[in-house]
Amino acid sequence: MKNKDVKKTVRKAYSKIATNSNSCCSCSCGSTDSQTVKKISKSIGYSEEEINAVPEANLGLGCGNPTAFSSIKEGDVVLDLGSGAGFDCFLASKKAGKTGKVIGVDMTEEMIDKARILAKEHGYSNVEFRRGDIEKMPVEDKSVDVIISNCVINLAPDKSKVFKEAYRVLKSNGKMYVSDIVLLEKLNEEQLNDEDLLSGCVAGALLKQDYIEKMGQAGFKVTVLSEDKEISERQYNGLALESIKIEATK
Repeated sequence: MKNKDVKKTVRKAYSKIATNSNSCCSCSCGSTDSQTVKKISKSIGYSEEEINAVPEANLGLGCGNPTAFSSIKEGDVVLDLGSGAGFDCFLASKKAGKTGKVIGVDMTEEMIDKARILAKEHGYSNVEFRRGDIEKMPVEDKSVDVIISNCVINLAPDKSKVFKEAYRVLKSNGKMYVSDIVLLEKLNEEQLNDEDLLSGCVAGALLKQDYIEKMGQAGFKVTVLSEDKEISERQYNGLALESIKIEATK
């Protein structure tokens, strides 16, 4: 599938999720009822308090909780790659505080609209959302302290561009915290061209070692913090994959 077709497929799927509460083709959910989303959220590392912070923003799309294992501190500028309805941005904003700032970037107009409405409704004045492609981020050079991303980079056709862009926008010694799906075995041709597996964070995923190497090639010092292999049975019907948690330092 060509890169432009990949993006078109992903955008269509996530536009549908943002506007239709009964739709789901996400990274981690097979249903969008609130109890299922809550169960999934707990299984990937969110606390009860975090889940209840802005529940309307939690669409059950993640494969981890990067805000929880990040080093975000008061006054930081934080960037969330693929911010969706803003769930992780709102959690990050509490750590960054009033003197900090959180920027969410997403390529789906409907997600950006939803996130902006929720930010206004819940009074998150230190959060802003920008529509854009994470392969070409609408963010200035060396302007960000911490990047977070939750089960999104696997959806980008060119991961190398994403990592190079992340390196560009981070300040010196800035850090990137990623929770993402990586493959433990190669997919077959049918799986690679399956649109549901693509928008479900599988068909576009890299082998684990390839993912880590591409981060290193962009200039990052990469540390694998943890690996969740059980997510395969819980949410992916036993496919050979895992959720990896990474700290990458510029």
